[in-house]
Amino acid sequence: MDPQINLKPSSPAAAGAAIECKELTKKFGDFVAVDRISFHVNPGEIFGFLGANGAGKTTAMRMLCGLSYPSSGHATVAGFDVYRQQEKIKQHIGYMSQKFSLYDDLTPLENITFFGGIYGVADKVIKERGPALIRSLGLENEASKLVGALPLGWKQKLAFAVAMFHQPRIVFLDEPTGGVDPVTRRQFWDMIYEAAGTGVTIFVTTHYMDEAEYCNRITIMVDGKIEALDTPAHLKQRFACDNMDEVFYRLARTARRSDS
Repeated sequence: MDPQINLKPSSPAAAGAAIECKELTKKFGDFVAVDRISFHVNPGEIFGFLGANGAGKTTAMRMLCGLSYPSSGHATVAGFDVYRQQEKIKQHIGYMSQKFSLYDDLTPLENITFFGGIYGVADKVIKERGPALIRSLGLENEASKLVGALPLGWKQKLAFAVAMFHQPRIVFLDEPTGGVDPVTRRQFWDMIYEAAGTGVTIFVTTHYMDEAEYCNRITIMVDGKIEALDTPAHLKQRFACDNMDEVFYRLARTARRSDS
């Protein structure tokens, strides 16, 4: 599948938004890490969240995942308030990080069982879904190996499947394809499109601008603020650029800070 060809349009309406932010702000003392950002993400949308190091995107994602309280503003994730319902948010989202998503000293099935339990999936369901998930990923021959022995591409595919195991409404992907080869990156995006096709909302950060082209919409943060938010096609048209690399560079080069 070519994501650039199969990209599905996203509705601009905010009604029933999967994620909605209004003037969301995070301060650390006098430092404003996230500065009054406002946006919404539609159910089933693939939403790219981009920014150079220090832009504030990781801080923003932590607030949306229920891991950090905002300083001010308003936001809901899966209909739950980021101030009062953080535990509810955690129950309805999946999360995958490039740096830590699985335990290397456990097998694929042991990782599925462990995280399924954390997400509150019943033991009976885990026993039914776990082996089926291993088969669907083509990991039958690696099922008894420790995850640490698997190639990075297989680890990332498994990590995404684990993040989806409890059937969340929204999945946050933080640099999910960093370090993997182009073929594996394309296969990973096939999995993203399959999930979005079932109505799951995908919120993804990436440093690969070709992947940004696969998103329904993109927001680009600079110095804690949203400097652009639109479809890839409209952003390229607005900034008279041939590709998202050029758009990103034009905005990111105006950044004045380097720490997030």
